[in-house]
Amino acid sequence: MTSLRESREGAEALAEDPSQESETDAEWRAQLTPQQYEILRQQGTERPGSSPLLNEHRKGIFACAGCDLPLFSSETKFESGTGWPSFYQPLENAVGKTEDRTLGMLRTEIHCRRCGGHLGHVFDDGPKPTGLRYCMDGFALVFHPATPSAT
Repeated sequence: MTSLRESREGAEALAEDPSQESETDAEWRAQLTPQQYEILRQQGTERPGSSPLLNEHRKGIFACAGCDLPLFSSETKFESGTGWPSFYQPLENAVGKTEDRTLGMLRTEIHCRRCGGHLGHVFDDGPKPTGLRYCMDGFALVFHPATPSAT
């Protein structure tokens, strides 16, 4: 079976890191919760308002639930009112984009640069400074709180 990672045209950056071996479908199923698997590997989506990360307001990093690659800083998170965690900018070289024509419309899908996992979509109705809204499935993410600075 071809993995999502192998089939995703937008994940060209994966080829740059040969140390990243492709997980099998069985390995992904064992590693992820059923909901994470549905979102990350099958391009599913969670119900609006269902992710605990929607109300996560501490400083820290939101990373991929599949491979733990840091994706978004809490500094770019904002309240979009959509029911999904939203950010106006990803971390540098963290995500890839793919054209998504499902649901009878053209959207831009966002996926993890390293494992190719589906994260959500980006729209052009976000706040300054980018004007973008990265509307992410919270169950595709994990949160790592910032550690207090030693003084």
